[in-house]
Amino acid sequence: MILALLTASTASVVDLPETAHGHIAEESTVLVHEASGTNKNVEAIVREYFEDIPIMAEVARCESTFRHTLTDGSVLQGKVDPADTGVMQINKRYHEGAAIAMELDLDDLYDNMAYARYLYESQGVQPWSASMPCWGNTLAMR
Repeated sequence: MILALLTASTASVVDLPETAHGHIAEESTVLVHEASGTNKNVEAIVREYFEDIPIMAEVARCESTFRHTLTDGSVLQGKVDPADTGVMQINKRYHEGAAIAMELDLDDLYDNMAYARYLYESQGVQPWSASMPCWGNTLAMR
């Protein structure tokens, strides 16, 4: 199923099964329309953002299959814990207060990644240890 989503500043095209939460990424055709007018694949955005920490792109692959929103435009939530939010599956129950204090909105793709970077810089990959069986083998390759 393909559906275009429009907001004031973004448009997305999603062609992934809604049931893939937490599974290894399939070919992603998720696109984000940026203010510059260019479309970028969410995977490409994540890999570019975490170019200096490639394991974080692998974490995103395992946690969200490089999805930030669903076909209905809602932000991806965790299947096991709905408080897990967005491409990096940041848990709002534990982290929303700190994110807000940092003026970050975990429902925003870029802010979600920025908060994930903050977590990585302070705690490494520990916050994503539950998905380590998926991304853990990539450590030796990076």
